Formats: sequence, C-alpha cells, structure tokens
Amino acid sequence: MAILDCLIIGGGPAGLNAAVVLGRCRRSVLVFDTRKYRNRWSHGMHNYLTRDHIPPAEFLELCQPELEKYGVQVVNRMIVRASRNEEGLFEAYDDTGECHLSRKLLVATGLSDNLPKLPGFEELYGKSVHHCPYCDGWEWRDKRIAVYAKTKDGSELCLALKNTWTDDVTYFTDGNRRIKASTLEYLEASGIRIITEPVKGLEGTDGLLQDVRLRSGELVPMDALFFVNGFTQQCNLAEAFGCAVGRKGAVITNRSQQTNITGLYVAGDASRDMHFVVVAAAEGAKAAVNINKELIKEAAERKRTQLKEDKGEMAA
Repeated sequence: MAILDCLIIGGGPAGLNAAVVLGRCRRSVLVFDTRKYRNRWSHGMHNYLTRDHIPPAEFLELCQPELEKYGVQVVNRMIVRASRNEEGLFEAYDDTGECHLSRKLLVATGLSDNLPKLPGFEELYGKSVHHCPYCDGWEWRDKRIAVYAKTKDGSELCLALKNTWTDDVTYFTDGNRRIKASTLEYLEASGIRIITEPVKGLEGTDGLLQDVRLRSGELVPMDALFFVNGFTQQCNLAEAFGCAVGRKGAVITNRSQQTNITGLYVAGDASRDMHFVVVAAAEGAKAAVNINKELIKEAAERKRTQLKEDKGEMAA
C-alpha cells in the first residue's frame, strides 16, 4: 500500500489551501470531502479580498483546476476512524472500509452551527438569518435586526450590531429572563430593546425575514436575525486522538497548526474562534508549510541513519 505524505480530512478553504501548498511542494496528498460545509447555505462569502460576495459553491468550483494542476486528488468519502500504527504512520479508514496510510494527518473539517429549532428558521437561514455579524452585518446596515439567544449570552452580539451596523437592535431571549444586572445596564444604555417572551417562530417569504412571532401571537417586524446558539465539531477525530480542546470546543494548536499529537494538524474553524474563510485558508497554508518542513526533516534523518548504517557495514 502506497504511503501518502499527507491525508487531509475536509475539503473547505483550510483543507484545499493546504492541499495546494503541499501539491506545489510535490507532496502526495489525498483530500477527503463530505461536502457538508458550514457555509453551504450562505448567499455569499465576505472579508476575502477579490472574492467578496462570491457564493461558496462557486468558490469551491474555482478551486478544482488549481488542485488538478498540482496532482491533488479529492475523494467524496468520509473518514470514519483513524489511528497511528507502531511505525508512526496514520491509518485512516473511509466509509467504504478502505484503509489509507499517511505520514501526516490534517483535520480541516470545520464546525457545525447548532441551529435553533424554530419554525421558519431553516427557510431563512443563510439569506436573512445569520450567525456572524462580520460576515453579514454590512448587508443589513441601518435595518431592523433581531438577535436570538435562548441558552447563550447574546449581549455581546447585540452591542456589536448596535454600535457598528444599525441603531435598531432587538434582543429576543425566548423565555430566558436570567440576564445579569451589569449586562442589562449596557444593553439599556445602548438603547437595545429586550423581549423575554417566548418566541413561536419566524415568518418571511423568499428567504427574507418579515416578522418574529411571539407565543402571544404578537408579530415583531424585523428585517434580519443573528443568533447565538453555539457550535459543534463536524468531526471528532482530533478529539479521539486525545488532542487538547479549548473552553469553546475548538482544538488547541500551536502557531503552525500542530496539535499536541505528533504529526496531527488542525486548521480552519475547528481550531480557532475567528471563523472567516480567509483565516481558515491562511491556517491551511501555515499547516502545509509546517507539514512540509517536518517531512523534510524526517527524510533527511532517514538518509543520515542509512548512511551511518552503510558506513558501519563497510567498516565491518
């Protein structure tokens, strides 16, 4: 069985950018991609110079010719389990049962948002309902914006929207009345309306939010909604290896995206709390450069060891 230089799990911007860098380094790379991208519902990417408002699917389509140019293969399968063998190689099994061997492993599967279970939410998600104000706040500047947070603290998001993109922010806690007194002071001082009554659902047409319906039946007109409901890892392989995980659920890495497990790297949303496409792509590049450096060191060490053995045999 051929041994890959690097196996990459995740075909988003982090994984693909790492693959391109490694491909240019003439490394053997295989990318596994389930196509379950966090931003697949989004109407467009932002904060990425020259790629402003490009649909995620179109961005990924543009990536394909570059991957092919450098001999990078993308397989639409899922890696279901992985481990390190006695030789220090990674053994990864896909959902067909096939085993793949690699010297390095990069997990770039990203995160999955915990979507509130509200009627009407899914129909609006990615069009007028969002999770990141830096990604979508500009599109709703000077509009009526709702913040939904039932089990999490939405005050920081409220203040960000109020003091950056619009003067009209309403905080919906969906029945949660446990707001700290100090937090209330900031919200009230900023003129943010707080509605603690339970929310029944969202109403709108063609992906555009029109009203937040309360359990009482009252309709609160809104143009867009941002929510805070946490997220989970798309893939738990890094955790299964025993990687250190931070308080927010992101895998802890060093500046080169390496985890506390030798040879295992994590890049993209799974490793940081700055969830921008451009940041994920940059992390993928950093991981790839460090992976190549490690491969260079290991190759040099193998040659040095072999030379010493050859000299020893000749002396004998």
